[in-house]
Amino acid sequence: MEILQQRIEQNGNVLSDTVLKVDTFLNHQIDPQLMQLIGQEFASRFKGSNITKIVTLESSGIAPSVMAGLELGVPVVFARKKKSLTLVDDFYRAEVYSFTKKETNDIFVAKDFISANDVVLVIDDFLANGQAARGIISIVEQAAATLAGVGIVIEKGFQNGGKELRESGIRVESLAIIESLHGGNVEFRNQNR
Repeated sequence: MEILQQRIEQNGNVLSDTVLKVDTFLNHQIDPQLMQLIGQEFASRFKGSNITKIVTLESSGIAPSVMAGLELGVPVVFARKKKSLTLVDDFYRAEVYSFTKKETNDIFVAKDFISANDVVLVIDDFLANGQAARGIISIVEQAAATLAGVGIVIEKGFQNGGKELRESGIRVESLAIIESLHGGNVEFRNQNR
């Protein structure tokens, strides 16, 4: 997605060979117009997949997921990183390691919001080692729902998450795939879209 790559080049901040900061439009401050385009792109790529729910992880996956949900006309469910007082029982739980925060969290989704009748699109902001995506996929599997695929805003193609998910037969659609962050420069993988 060319406009996304342009924003990454203009506003992204390469902190190391593995860390890209995009807090000016995705991870802290949100650009609604860009998120709308991202939602339209995900909807276009997964059109015809009979999606009934989008599931994401709080908090940076929520904006692109809501925009995709608006385009597809389906609800968006987000996994919570902390179990709230209102989430007392009847929930799905998975463990997720955060590469950028260097910590492991349990994530939770109430069983009321995903069922075996659902066809789920998983959306997240970044895909690096695939831990967040695998955690959400685990919740989809616990619900016995059907996984339509995984939509990723920015994939770090130099890390193994995307490769491993694709090799396991999961459809992964990434809007921007970064090949390298070496030397503070963002190099994208050429995508035919």
